[in-house]
Amino acid sequence: MQRYRQYGASYSSPSAPVEEAEAQEEEEEEEDEYAEEEVCEEEEPLVEEGVQDVVQGTGGVNKEEVPQRKEEVTPPVSETEAKVPPVESKNGKRTEGGGDAGGGGGPKYSMFTWFVVLALLGVWSSVAVVYFDIVDYDSVIARAKDFHMNFSQVLQGKLKAYDTDGDGDFDVEDAKVLLGLREAEKPNVGDSPEKKTVLKPEDVSQPADATSPETWTTEETRSAAVPLPPLVEEDFVPDDPRDSTHPYEDDVITIDTMGVLLEETLPEESVVTSGQYLTSSKLSQEAAEKPEPESEKLKETESITEETAEKQTQDKLQEKAKKKKPKLLNKFDKTIKAEIDAAEKLRKKGKVEEALRVFEALVQQYPQSPRARYGKAQAEDDVAEKLRSNDMLQRAINSYREAAELPDVTPDLLRAALKRRAERQQFLGRMRGSLATLEKLVQIFPDDVSLKNDLGVSHLLLGDNKGAKKVYEEVLEAAPGNGFAKVHYGFILKSENKIAESIPYLKEGLESGEPGTDDGRFYFHLGDALQRVGDDSAYHWYELGHRRGHFASVWQRSLYNVNGLKAQPWWTPTETGYTDLVKTLERNWRTIRDEALAVMDQNTGLFVPEEENLREKGEWGQYTLWQQGRKDGNSCQGVQKTCSLLERYTEATGCKRGQIKFSVMQPGTHVWPHTGPTNCRLRMHLGLVIPKHGCRIRCTNQTREWEEGKVLIFDDSFEHEVWQDADSYRLIFIVDVWHPELTKYQRQTLSAI
Repeated sequence: MQRYRQYGASYSSPSAPVEEAEAQEEEEEEEDEYAEEEVCEEEEPLVEEGVQDVVQGTGGVNKEEVPQRKEEVTPPVSETEAKVPPVESKNGKRTEGGGDAGGGGGPKYSMFTWFVVLALLGVWSSVAVVYFDIVDYDSVIARAKDFHMNFSQVLQGKLKAYDTDGDGDFDVEDAKVLLGLREAEKPNVGDSPEKKTVLKPEDVSQPADATSPETWTTEETRSAAVPLPPLVEEDFVPDDPRDSTHPYEDDVITIDTMGVLLEETLPEESVVTSGQYLTSSKLSQEAAEKPEPESEKLKETESITEETAEKQTQDKLQEKAKKKKPKLLNKFDKTIKAEIDAAEKLRKKGKVEEALRVFEALVQQYPQSPRARYGKAQAEDDVAEKLRSNDMLQRAINSYREAAELPDVTPDLLRAALKRRAERQQFLGRMRGSLATLEKLVQIFPDDVSLKNDLGVSHLLLGDNKGAKKVYEEVLEAAPGNGFAKVHYGFILKSENKIAESIPYLKEGLESGEPGTDDGRFYFHLGDALQRVGDDSAYHWYELGHRRGHFASVWQRSLYNVNGLKAQPWWTPTETGYTDLVKTLERNWRTIRDEALAVMDQNTGLFVPEEENLREKGEWGQYTLWQQGRKDGNSCQGVQKTCSLLERYTEATGCKRGQIKFSVMQPGTHVWPHTGPTNCRLRMHLGLVIPKHGCRIRCTNQTREWEEGKVLIFDDSFEHEVWQDADSYRLIFIVDVWHPELTKYQRQTLSAI
């Protein structure tokens, strides 16, 4: 795996002053064995013909001339020393030019060393060489011959570093500068960093490109950023940081809000008080003001990166273990794997009809192959989806069963085939068939908690809360922390009106964050349960459900919605556009009232108690005329005039997500705060018998009262609550209508509620 490192500013210490050169020369021979390792391997000598002759033409340094020039010569700084930044060698030492700054390059560079010493140190070095016999010329030449050294290349390549006039080579003019016969050319102020420059000795106390900590800015930090690495594949396991060949190669890199790559600060340095934020330039400045020993930094950085990489590795391995590829091939299927893969490739490319033909041929040729049969079922499933064909889907359901019943089927294929079969049975509305398939799966894999959870859902879809409750009790006994089982078990308890008992299961299940728990229904019922026990934290869960996208707002908590519809709690007749219907109801309210009172006789029993568990206390009865866009049986026979008035208003009688009904509420009744199931309807209340005091309805934070012969219109997808504290019953006529912004097509195609 390619590693990404950060290039940019060097944090090496400033180079030693030139004045120390003389002291270093005295230790030259002792360090001779290390000098060879410090040679910059990337330097490519430029060979120019005649350089050797030019050097020889200078005549070297005459002994008689040495004393006369002793005080005139100031050792110049080589261009290489001034230009090339420090380079770190393999043994961890830093050199100031990538070359033989210390003089000497092992035996094969001693001749070159002689020229460098004479050129740089002038009179002093010449005297030392002549009078103290530091260099044995004969041994130098002998060693050079032994190593087959090419003197011309060495001289041309190495002496090029002492080019003082900028003409690209070392010639007589350069030698004159080195010997002090003339001054070096001064660089222009406007020269770019790329141009060759000669610095004064006092300028070499730090690298030429160094900048003081005070001038490091965020923009400068950005210039050192490297391109962002590509996205990592899911199965990527980070490299072990101990494999790094560079001590800073595996430093943790993070991205700030501006997209700049920054080094992650160590924990003790990154602690800041609330409301205080440090810029990258500030961090750099503090780091410069408080330097740490290099070895301690390295150890701490390596420790952090190792821990981070180890944790990432463990996480990736756990993720891979969870996503373990199922084994779908038995021994025989492995022998025909190439043919199966070819057919599967067609299916994955979307050529489902062609894939189905190939799988059918494989099934005919190898009827005992579970994998071929399973592939055929998948292809039939895909074709059914493409053609929207229930017949083809039924064929797929049968093929899934056939694949699971073949001998030598692998456990993973058996599980996958039956699980998919159960899902497709549910899709077709074959709830009992799906339940039977899941029961068989649970028998085969009794320790698979996820299959038991699916079985519990299948019971709920059938309305069998008792069977579902038993399944989830078994799951929670085996796995007490299973969040999926908790939310469903809490949901069942809530439906049984065990409000207080349901709360911890719903809350802990949602807090688990397990797949299948982040469902609007569970936020809805947890909040409702908390409201009923007087706990204001209900709105925290409503808000959380809203942020998760389950509710349109904290107030509007319907779950079956059409996006983009106008949403407000209270409406006027003009805003709805249904003014004609409103006028008809208000003009004929007495006729409607009289028919309602006639059927409300206690002996007829036509009013049915409310069955949605919305009452805290009291009595609430309803008499339904239309439901889900259809007349409710023979209910209109007793109120024929009322029904005839409504026949021509299809926005009401054709509202598949609404009802038309009478509602009677006795004194002392309270209806819990609740919301309707959908935002696709508006609800009209026509007052028929309204006591003067004590009857009111709240929708969001606005409370109103009914009036006889008047229509109130509100959106019941918003939270609303009802009180009946009067001395006599309250009777109203409820008419649901389509939301006015729904199109004709939407009204025809929306499912009924």
